[in-house]
Amino acid sequence: MAAISKRFPGVIALEGVNVDVAAGEIVGLVGENGAGKSTLMKILAGIHRADSGEIRIDGQPVTMHAPADARRLGIGVIHQELEIIDTLDVAGNVFLGREPRHGGPLRLLDRHSMDIETERQLARIGAEISPRTLMRRLSSAQQQLVAIARALSMNTRLLILDEPTSSLTSSDADRLFSVLRDLRSTGAAIIYISHRLAEIEMLTDRVVVLRDGRNAGTLQRGEITRDRLVQLMVGRAIEVTSQRTAASAGPALLQIEQVRTARYANVDVSLAVHRGEVLGVAGLIGAGRSELAEAICGIGGRVSGRVLVDGQALAIHSPADAIAHGICLVPEDRRGRGVIGAMSVRENVTLPALASYARLGLIARGAEADAARQTVTRLQVKASSIETAVATLSGGNQQKVVLGKWLALRPRAIFFDEPTQGVDVGAKAEIHRLIRHLADEGAAVVMISSDMEEIVAHSDRVAVMHEGRITGILDRAACTPESIMQLAVA
Repeated sequence: MAAISKRFPGVIALEGVNVDVAAGEIVGLVGENGAGKSTLMKILAGIHRADSGEIRIDGQPVTMHAPADARRLGIGVIHQELEIIDTLDVAGNVFLGREPRHGGPLRLLDRHSMDIETERQLARIGAEISPRTLMRRLSSAQQQLVAIARALSMNTRLLILDEPTSSLTSSDADRLFSVLRDLRSTGAAIIYISHRLAEIEMLTDRVVVLRDGRNAGTLQRGEITRDRLVQLMVGRAIEVTSQRTAASAGPALLQIEQVRTARYANVDVSLAVHRGEVLGVAGLIGAGRSELAEAICGIGGRVSGRVLVDGQALAIHSPADAIAHGICLVPEDRRGRGVIGAMSVRENVTLPALASYARLGLIARGAEADAARQTVTRLQVKASSIETAVATLSGGNQQKVVLGKWLALRPRAIFFDEPTQGVDVGAKAEIHRLIRHLADEGAAVVMISSDMEEIVAHSDRVAVMHEGRITGILDRAACTPESIMQLAVA
């Protein structure tokens, strides 16, 4: 890709960007949210057209008008936000748009061939999933594996992966890395986009860094370190420090007594979260962490048990009930549950507190806009204006909008479910500061995360879950990756 430029209304997304990748090479592509990584790859995938610049494959210029053109050229993409149809089964998603059919006038689907090939591709990455399972019945991690199997099934010469491990366990990620190395050894070219710099350092042969839509630098294999990557990405060093050496939390603010979720209806969970505390919740995917948070916050699935704030039992039957009592959830699925993509940044940020901007039933647009601007400035949301549709923002900036709308309510207790998933190092540090600030102001904070480094560095205590139950609670001094993992697989 040579001298690629792309502009959207009010935004220069890319300006003169150059990227190349050879057969049998894994090239990392990194940068802060909004740096242009996803836009660049969407141009390569035929989703967007570049305003200027040239794409060459095997030295020959090519033009792509649609994703089908990219696929014909051997380019396969796994996007950050999975593109699946959850009402279809696994095989239907793997073969979507290219279904094999029997001969004859009816041209019926060849389900047998679809199932066999889907099983082969899933086995290739070690995923034990039936081809006939509906996608909506799969976890986020399993859906990610299906998306990977779909891309691999197309016999791609160039595979692009955008944050592929964001919903995977460490063992699933290791299996994926093994697959990518095998593909590299067979001559495939791979572009790997990730904010997990440890993965970039461990996996890639070369790294291209983007900053503000331009090339910021390229690192060869022996030059790839976290510090060098961060400096190129943000133009400065990011100070990453563990938080307090000991918790200074106050009395219990949020209490959960014998709560049972629909998924684990035979397991009781009791837990106390103190005022001014960040309680980390760790565990493998499927351990029941998100289900517990949703049950407490009124999204559904609480079979029995009580939720108390300051010793008072609460009647929570809906998210509105939880919000009224000062309990908020920043969900893992930001696109499906966190934001309304067609609405503007302003509308999303102020939506939960819209009544506070109303006078005689009419919205005071000036006050609403001022509040939105303050949030955008505070969280450093990259958007051309507060009227920009949230769907047009990068994933990390969408996450900042989700955080902003709940922080504006000054919650008494707040649940963060994978708060920094798909977020760059600079934004991640800011989110961690916000989480600590909330705790310092007296809120009870629960942080659910699959990022072991995040859990260890930013939790005062850690509750570990396995198959719906809490297998142990570790004080800060006892929190190590090893002690957490022992409880996670108990």
